[in-house]
Amino acid sequence: MPGRPDTQQSPIASLRLSSPRGRGLRIIASAIMGLIGICFLIPLAWIVLSAFDPAATVSISIPVTWTLANFTEIANVDETLRPLWNSLLISFGTAAITVVVATLAAYPLSRFQMRFNKGFMYTILFGTCLPITAMMVPVYALFISFQLLDSVIGTILFMAATSLPMAIWMMKNFMDSVPISLEEASWVDGASAMTALWRIVVPLMKPGIAVVFIFVFTGAWGNFFVPFVLLFSPEHQPAAVAIYNFFGTHGSIAYGKLAAFSIFYSTPVLLLYLIVQRRVGGGFAMAGAVKG
Repeated sequence: MPGRPDTQQSPIASLRLSSPRGRGLRIIASAIMGLIGICFLIPLAWIVLSAFDPAATVSISIPVTWTLANFTEIANVDETLRPLWNSLLISFGTAAITVVVATLAAYPLSRFQMRFNKGFMYTILFGTCLPITAMMVPVYALFISFQLLDSVIGTILFMAATSLPMAIWMMKNFMDSVPISLEEASWVDGASAMTALWRIVVPLMKPGIAVVFIFVFTGAWGNFFVPFVLLFSPEHQPAAVAIYNFFGTHGSIAYGKLAAFSIFYSTPVLLLYLIVQRRVGGGFAMAGAVKG
């Protein structure tokens, strides 16, 4: 009506404000993503700059003089090479055992319909929620009884056991995506269940196995608490524990050496990810495997 102010907003204007194509929303989204990116880049920039700074401090700054002294001082067997080798041995052993056992455990859960499947899967999921700190007291007593303290093999077995619940859950979901008709065709040709598993199912779920392997490997690589409690000899400690040596007494920290060691420490995981990604690929390649 004439003379009556329009107090209601038009539907078109409200749609423009809530549309993802709106300029205002694009600016806000870009600002949020940029802020998140800066939060990730600042610690990385500090590590890179401090590794080449002879007078590195806790604050981020461009070095006045660039030097490789921090790398050369820690490039020795005791401080860097042996801890990195121990980390590779523990992480690779944990990931390998976990992947094999998780594959064998996930196969019947994925292929056979049993009455207790759902309850068993929920029990496995509950196992992932148990805090590692609550288990270390009985585990420490158990390791004393079996004389496994300061044993790399014992530590690998325990870390593999703690990684199994999530690995079985993930492996079962990956195995569900492999068509069972391929196994049925092999059974008709006389193959056993284990033959079908290793020759048909496993090759088709290589990307899933790679995901589980990297997940367990990185978890074991960055695990500090378990090796710190179970391994007390310097020649057995991994890099996650050895990095603590750069924190001196009375609050003194060798920031330059710490940053240089962090670069050495993160390189193997990055290389593993790049190698697995290039070799395996990004998804399941089963196109044309089943006719119909």
